[in-house]
Amino acid sequence: MTHNKIIFRSLIVLFFFAVNVNAQEVLTIENAVKIALENNYEIKIASNNSLISKTNVTSGNAGMLPKATATIVDNNGIQNLSQTRADGTVTTLNNGKSSNLNYGVGLDWTIFDGFKMFAKLDQLKELQKLGEAQLKMTIITKISDVNATYFDLVQQQQQLAALDTTIVISNQRLNLAQNRFSIGKASKLEVLNAQVDLNTDKVALLRQKELYANTKIVLNQILARDVKTDFNVVDSITVDSTLLLPQLTELAEKQNPQLEAQIINRKVVELQLKQIKGTRYPTVRLNTGYNFSESQSSLGFTTESSARGLNYGFSASLNLFDGFAQNRNEQIAKIQIDNSKLAFDQQNEQLYSQLATSYQTYMTNLELIDLEEKNEAIANQNLNITLDKFKIGTITTLEFRTAQLNYVNAKVRYSNAQFQAKLSEIALKELAGTISF
Repeated sequence: MTHNKIIFRSLIVLFFFAVNVNAQEVLTIENAVKIALENNYEIKIASNNSLISKTNVTSGNAGMLPKATATIVDNNGIQNLSQTRADGTVTTLNNGKSSNLNYGVGLDWTIFDGFKMFAKLDQLKELQKLGEAQLKMTIITKISDVNATYFDLVQQQQQLAALDTTIVISNQRLNLAQNRFSIGKASKLEVLNAQVDLNTDKVALLRQKELYANTKIVLNQILARDVKTDFNVVDSITVDSTLLLPQLTELAEKQNPQLEAQIINRKVVELQLKQIKGTRYPTVRLNTGYNFSESQSSLGFTTESSARGLNYGFSASLNLFDGFAQNRNEQIAKIQIDNSKLAFDQQNEQLYSQLATSYQTYMTNLELIDLEEKNEAIANQNLNITLDKFKIGTITTLEFRTAQLNYVNAKVRYSNAQFQAKLSEIALKELAGTISF
């Protein structure tokens, strides 16, 4: 059998593998990301948290608006009463009834609190931005997870095809060994070795199928859908080889969600210091209300009274001394600002370091793709030559098996090089905040 027939049989295996793929749902990376954005629990939770932060941004929550309250109090009593007057007269009453009814509406409005309310509103707005940054961070992380798991499946699918091909070759070797044994040109040992190697290849295929099925479950879990959902992925990995470190660094400085969160955190603690300093100023409140009261008593100089009307006024308070708590709170707030600056600098340096190391890995993996592609072509050519020699008996079965394994390993390494390069691309785009939604 010529090497052209080997290629033909391999193509048949790949054809039936492709038919099996087409019989199932072919999940594209775009659809996987879309499903994750719609279903993923962590994204939903982060989205709800962002909505809470947005809902909190109101003037009322900052303390700018007045508070109106309505009250009603109705007290009643039955008592045995005794009164002794100045002239010595004693008056008693058993089971005397009394009642006191008060109701009305009141309005209380803080019109000045040392500008704390304005700082509070600005802080709520920054917290809203922080919630949005955290949502973006969660989305980018989940999209990165989807991409990594998806392309892991692609490379595993490629390895399944490679193992299918090597089983075809091992079957050919076994048939050749059996034919040669039947005509007395080979020993039984050669047949047994061929059978053992074929079984070894089948075991490797089963292990790869197990890993492929388990990774499908992991991806379904990330997509928050039934883990038993069956699907296939595309059969190739395309790596973006145009990424440049200066452009990635510039984008990361503007779009990296972790860096953005540190900037917002700094603004939040600065506004917290503003609110604390506002306590040094007086607080002025306006109050008004309309009340009605009615009281009845079975014993006393006044047995019944009622009143209704408007009341209004204002109050002002100023903290003169609070045990140095004001100074202590301001000092703590300033330290928190320093910590936020340090956290930003730390995050910045960490980002530059991650970009530099990830980019170096990315460039190395691009070179490995070219090298492993050439190695695969060489290993394929070597296998074809070795098979021709094996058929005419000029090489041993060990040499043939070595060439066969070299071919399979070369295909696996080429697939893995593509996958590792794709992981580097994903990591760089995640750091730059540009991974596609």
